[in-house]
Amino acid sequence: MAEEEDDPGFDEDLDDGSNGVDSGQGKRKRLFSKELRCMMYGFGDDQNPYTESVDILEDLVIEFITEMTHKAMSIGRQGRVQVEDIVFLIRKDPRKFARVKDLLTMNEELKKARKAFDEANYGS
Repeated sequence: MAEEEDDPGFDEDLDDGSNGVDSGQGKRKRLFSKELRCMMYGFGDDQNPYTESVDILEDLVIEFITEMTHKAMSIGRQGRVQVEDIVFLIRKDPRKFARVKDLLTMNEELKKARKAFDEANYGS
């Protein structure tokens, strides 16, 4: 990481706007780079991972999300993505399925807690 910091022109020389993906959009705004850096650090990478590594990982994440969204739009109600469609798509992957079930359960618990909190505070 120190090598990258010593050479301020490093990113400028390699940044042609394509980020290794032929997106047709020119230079894309990085949507998840901050979160991915934190996740990479949490999984044992350097506190400041290489920008190229984060960019590649972000390209993979966006590709996965895009593919899942297109698949979800093609099943169930055409042109709409619903939670049930995502659950249906990942039903055969036990780790993803268990994680989605946990997140959906936690979401319901949070909704109930917020409702109870609002009723207690506002007396509805």
